[in-house]
Parts: sequence; C-alpha cells; structure tokens
Amino acid sequence: MPLQPALTAAIARLTANGTSSPRLTAELLLMFTLDCNRAYLYAHPERELTADQTKRYESALNERLRGVPTQYITGHQEFWGMDFVVTPAVLIPRPETEHVIETVIEIARANKNTAGYGPVPGSNQPRIADVGTGSGCIAVALAKEFPAAEIHAIDISAAALKVARGNAERHGVGSRVQFHQADLLSGFPPEFFDFVVSNPPYIGTTEKGQLQPEVLDFEPHSALFAGTDGMDVIRRLVPAARGALKAGGFLVMEIGSSLAEPALSLLANWENPTLKRDLQSLPRVVCARRPDATGGK
Repeated sequence: MPLQPALTAAIARLTANGTSSPRLTAELLLMFTLDCNRAYLYAHPERELTADQTKRYESALNERLRGVPTQYITGHQEFWGMDFVVTPAVLIPRPETEHVIETVIEIARANKNTAGYGPVPGSNQPRIADVGTGSGCIAVALAKEFPAAEIHAIDISAAALKVARGNAERHGVGSRVQFHQADLLSGFPPEFFDFVVSNPPYIGTTEKGQLQPEVLDFEPHSALFAGTDGMDVIRRLVPAARGALKAGGFLVMEIGSSLAEPALSLLANWENPTLKRDLQSLPRVVCARRPDATGGK
C-alpha cells in the first residue's frame, strides 16, 4: 500500500475510535515504523510500504487503538527540546513539568551572587537533587542548563533509574549525574543540597475516575497516586527537603492544580513560599527557600 493511503486509513480508524489527536498519532506511528521525519511522509506520499512495514504499522496502530500511549509504543517523548526514551516503568514527561526547570533557572539567576546558591558562597556550582527522577528528564535538563552543577537523580524504582541512566548517557551528561535508589532523600547528609527539585506523585486515589484510561491503565501508579488526597508524598518530602537543604537552599516542586493551598501551607515557615502557574493559569509549581536558621526541620 502507498504511504498516503495508509496514513489516511490510519487517521480514519483512530478518529472512529475516539483517539485524541488522530492525525498526529497516525503520523508519529508511521514515522516510528519508517524511522523518518514528518517532512519525509509528505514528500513521498507515493512510497510503497513493504509487507513488513505494513505489518509493523498495523501492530502499532492496534496497540494505540487498545489504549497504549503513543510514547510507550514509540519509546520516545520530547522534553525541554530533547528526545527522551520512555518505558512503562516511568511516567511520560509532560510539557507542564518544564515549568519546574524554568523556576530553577529563574531562582538561580536571581541568587547567583548570594551565599547558599552553590557549594561555595557566590559560586555557580549548585548541588541539585531530583527526587523521583523517573525518566530522568528533570535531572538531564538541569545538567544541560547548569554545566558545573552536581546532579543527584533519586528514585525508589530500580527500573526507573535504568531508564534515567540511559537518558543521561544519550544526552552526554551520564558522567555528571549520580543515581541513587532511595526513598525520597533518605541516606543523604543534612544540609547537603542547594536545590531539591521534584515532580512527585500528587493525584489522589479518589480522582482515579477523572483520569484518561490511557493514563490510568498504562502509566505507573507509584508515580501518579499519593494517598486519598494526593498529598502523602508531599507531606513527607517537605520536611525531608528542609533537612537536606543548606540554609538558604530552595525546594522547587510540581503540584496538582487543586493542591496549591495545602502545599503552600506546608511551606508556611519557609522563606518566600511562592506559587507558579502554567500556561493555562493553573497552579503548577511551588517553591520556597529554607531559612538561614536551622530550626523547624
């Protein structure tokens, strides 16, 4: 079958199935099958697919039609302008999480000449923990943005850490990111980090019915859910971060849009607790600075 009719038929099937973004999905799966880019698809509409390519495209379409996320079929997702390998062992990186990176950059620029920003006062070498690293997208992005930084990527899942290590290597920062299998910040000395950064699980189990089936059925629940109200991990992470941060260090954390008030309340005795909104004006990131005083851990 020629490429263009195959693509048209795939779009029709995905549309009839109610799949979101049917054209984009059909294109991505065909690009994956042919190992080509979108420009090639439309520059060669007459190309005949081989029997093997037709079979593989059909298989990929069937996987998507039964609900498997496109990213798990292709094994890839873009984040911060980079291509990340993803597997069902890790959460699929979302564009909203890029606000975490933006917030760290903003804080770092504002505080680069103050004590507490880096290991040496006034230096430009922050020590950063990415708690719950998953695919490693945050750790890798920060390693790219802060070439002199010491990055520690932490996850309780060995399978997730394997994916994260691979992504760090493929983006050339494998030697600069240290990986740790741990529960939150356990095992680290006190007052060790300049930044603790995290996209923790923050969905309440009572919200399961609101999730798209492809999220609920295929993405790792340990990276999605955190107790009835979605706050179980955040309640543990805030005091853990306070103990692990240097005086004047920063916690930057993604949250669910309904958790702004309870998350900020946990940061009431920190300096300058701040809420950042995403492009839809929904609460997305909270950040705060650990006071210079040691108390309150």
